[in-house]
Amino acid sequence: MKILVTGGVRSGKSTHAENLLPTAEPVRYIAPGQPADPERDPEWAARVALHRRRRPKAWRTIETCDVAPLFRSEGPVLFDCLGTWLTTTLDRLDAWNTPEESWRSKLEDRIFELADAWAEGPATGIVVTNEVGWGLVSEHRSGRIFADWLGRANQTVATASDEVHLVVAGRVLTL
Repeated sequence: MKILVTGGVRSGKSTHAENLLPTAEPVRYIAPGQPADPERDPEWAARVALHRRRRPKAWRTIETCDVAPLFRSEGPVLFDCLGTWLTTTLDRLDAWNTPEESWRSKLEDRIFELADAWAEGPATGIVVTNEVGWGLVSEHRSGRIFADWLGRANQTVATASDEVHLVVAGRVLTL
């Protein structure tokens, strides 16, 4: 079973995703964000620490953006989150500072590679993502790039998933 869990910030989506997997068995928890640095960004470090404390001891954290091979391997996986992966991928493509024509096809390839690995892999798992399409369109180019491409990535991964769960105010709707 492969489930995409989406919702707004602080909606309860990560907790819901964690509760869908066995706590006593090894789970690969894929964290694609920048490593937490309490000196540079104490708020981000506190968020990361909260997530780590909440995870069962049998789970192994893997900090990487190269997630396709992990989706293709055996054993349960929790990938939290697609939005963080996208941000890091956009950073690496210098998308914030260059015309979309210079990076669009590379980003599309990476999204399709991730979704294909998700669909083909034998692992049971959960992908967590953010729902960003219900707010205003950002006045900043970076915000528009992120929202547009996360929407596309969410649709692509949803198509490759068995179920999609929407979490709103801690409540879960299966779509």
